[in-house]
Amino acid sequence: MSADERRRALRDTLVAEAERMIAAEGLPGLRARELAQAAGCAVGAIYTAFPDLDGVVLAVNLRTLNLFEAALGPPARRIADEAAASDELVRLGQAYLAFARAHPLRWDALFRHRAPSGQRAPDWYVAEQARLFARIEQPLAVLRPDLAEPECRLLARSLFSATHGIVALGLDPQRLALPPAVIHAQLEILVRAMAAGLRKS
Repeated sequence: MSADERRRALRDTLVAEAERMIAAEGLPGLRARELAQAAGCAVGAIYTAFPDLDGVVLAVNLRTLNLFEAALGPPARRIADEAAASDELVRLGQAYLAFARAHPLRWDALFRHRAPSGQRAPDWYVAEQARLFARIEQPLAVLRPDLAEPECRLLARSLFSATHGIVALGLDPQRLALPPAVIHAQLEILVRAMAAGLRKS
């Protein structure tokens, strides 16, 4: 096995073990020493495969984004009208809620992780996020065909922020802690109200 193959194998092992640790204990449970022990390598070996521990977290979060994308199912081939666009936005919101409930610690790690001061997320990670936001932009473009692409992208992020707020507060046992059925219903009310408002804009 070549040095590059060994490095790739180590990367895969580290990401798999970090993924398991985050799913079990959340992001605070990921520590370099324990990760190295689980992967069967020295602590220093982590930094031959990744520039830092943040790189490991980003790789795990990418897997989480891919898992969420798979949970969404294939994109709608065609959204026929405004009613169908509204239905698709509700479906996406409910899928987001279901994913957060099914994978709470992995979902939390997506938002808990902070890049080191002065650094931004790598372009490849931003591109993966943008692909998911495009799922929201598609029905929004049906509701507001007059919007230019940059405005539609911004609107998608605003709608996501509102959806995330309901899900995050509703699932937080120390804050709102609502029953799943209540979060489900409130989420639909919010999304349909926003969709109706957009149609009238």
